[in-house]
Amino acid sequence: MDWYPLWNSLRIAAISSIIVFFTGIVAAYYVARLNRILKGILDVVLTLPLVLPPTVVGYFLLLLLGPKHPLGAFILENFDTKLVMTWYSGIFAAVVVAFPLMYRTARGAFESFDETLAYSGKTLGLSNTYIFWRIRMPACRQGILAGTVLAFARSLGEYGATSMVAGYTPGRTATISTTVYQLWRTNDDALAFKWVLVNLAISAVVLLAVNLLERKEKYVSSNTQIREV
Repeated sequence: MDWYPLWNSLRIAAISSIIVFFTGIVAAYYVARLNRILKGILDVVLTLPLVLPPTVVGYFLLLLLGPKHPLGAFILENFDTKLVMTWYSGIFAAVVVAFPLMYRTARGAFESFDETLAYSGKTLGLSNTYIFWRIRMPACRQGILAGTVLAFARSLGEYGATSMVAGYTPGRTATISTTVYQLWRTNDDALAFKWVLVNLAISAVVLLAVNLLERKEKYVSSNTQIREV
């Protein structure tokens, strides 16, 4: 059994989760502070990949990254690097489809943050950077961690957009999802089922992590309320 699809899926999910973690937090933080109309418009734009069919997302990525299209042609001509049909092409697909999960979860966490804590920090002369990283982020950590885990899980299981921009080449671009499909196409049900079990095991671990984070958040919140009383 060739374990390359697992390794490739894990590195794509890990790299894309890191990218989504920072971009999602930045977008969520600034969008949460906007007025209702502008926030609504940006919400639609930033969460659109969440409701679009993955193949449509893949199509738009091909229009952007393809070697015959502006960005893809520029990178290929100046850096001799293809942005599609490589293992790292899956990162572009995973980032786009996982970003809305991180963004929405982080934005919800930031909107539930008690701003009086930030105001108190400012009265003590603390900088906005210090307040963000040492006060706001710790207070919102459970929601942000949950968003990160969900983004990782979404990246790990991504198929539609990945199959369009990265394709399926054994030992080069294969992921768990594309491998299951290709094995099914070639009537290798036994090996396909093994990869399904691998995916199920990873998904179960991810969901367990999310549940533990939610339980911990409820526990912390209940203890805080008891102390206040």
